[in-house]
Amino acid sequence: MKLYIIAGEASGDLHGSNLIRAFKKKRPEVECRAWGGDLMQAAGADLVKHYRDLAFMGFVEVLRNLRTILGNIAFCKRDILDYRPDALILIDYPGFNLRIAKWAKEQGIRVIYYISPQVWAWHTSRVRAIRRDVDKMLVILPFEQNFYREHGLDAEFVGQPLLDAIGERPAAKPLLERPKHITLLPGSRRQEVQRILPAMLEATRSFDDYDFTVAAATSLPESFYQSFTHGFPKVKVLSGRTYDLLDRSRAALVKSGTSTLETALLGVPQVVCYAGNPVSYMIARRLVNVRYISLVNLIVDAPLVRELIQHDLTPANLVQALSEILDPEQARKMEVEYARLRERLGGGGASEKAAAAILRVMEGK
Repeated sequence: MKLYIIAGEASGDLHGSNLIRAFKKKRPEVECRAWGGDLMQAAGADLVKHYRDLAFMGFVEVLRNLRTILGNIAFCKRDILDYRPDALILIDYPGFNLRIAKWAKEQGIRVIYYISPQVWAWHTSRVRAIRRDVDKMLVILPFEQNFYREHGLDAEFVGQPLLDAIGERPAAKPLLERPKHITLLPGSRRQEVQRILPAMLEATRSFDDYDFTVAAATSLPESFYQSFTHGFPKVKVLSGRTYDLLDRSRAALVKSGTSTLETALLGVPQVVCYAGNPVSYMIARRLVNVRYISLVNLIVDAPLVRELIQHDLTPANLVQALSEILDPEQARKMEVEYARLRERLGGGGASEKAAAAILRVMEGK
């Protein structure tokens, strides 16, 4: 059995690697060719392109890099045809993957989507294209299954794969027994780090009795993050140790995205941050139809964590929001709400369930 898997971000690399391992357990003979990262390669995939070469964020950045993106799409199509997979598995990364899905369906290639694009947050016209081009949708957020089924798609909720990754870790110390340490997660793309990290760093000046560490993504060199931390002697940079840092933190400042859910599942109080290109943000505001930007708030459908977006992302607002969640009483309340969040996400075993669902599709069951 030959599978072609496409993931374009760090989170997709993580989930793709766990999916590959689950496949290998069920079918050791399975072959995987992939666009992803180091984790997918370590899991046994033949890596075609690394996600760090694919990370273009926002409308303006996409336009600036359109020639590169179109070149990647053309190369991907040729590579899929040469490989002749039994199925194409797409992991999130909708701007690229939905184009490939349309083309693949026209070629008669079976298309399975694991980890849905957030089409429920945008105009739902994209759902029609997904219904046309995708044979099976495997979703990891509980409300997504009903959303897709209401639109006539074959969708299956397989659980949240982060529960497995985090559940394997030893229990961390209670919050108030941890050192006075705060983790900064400004993102894994250059553009987002450039816009978000400076405000985070300025806010650290108001917390003299705390130490701070920037959790650097492995897709960017530590030196890139360190170029911002000069003049902030209490701020260190550490790459590839995000979970370890969060386990010993009393709070975190987190760029919106998968990291907000990871932080919540690790039980760390957080402030969610986002700042994009002004033009891209203005366009997005006209298109987005959800009340929240963080996965945590979207899942519970309530403002559980504070969100500081675009013009609200200032050092002063960060200081105020961080001071609030460092209060012991507020931290305890957030821990209780995080426990409820876990309940909504169901049990573990998402990767195994996803692999089993894909095999059922392949076997026509």
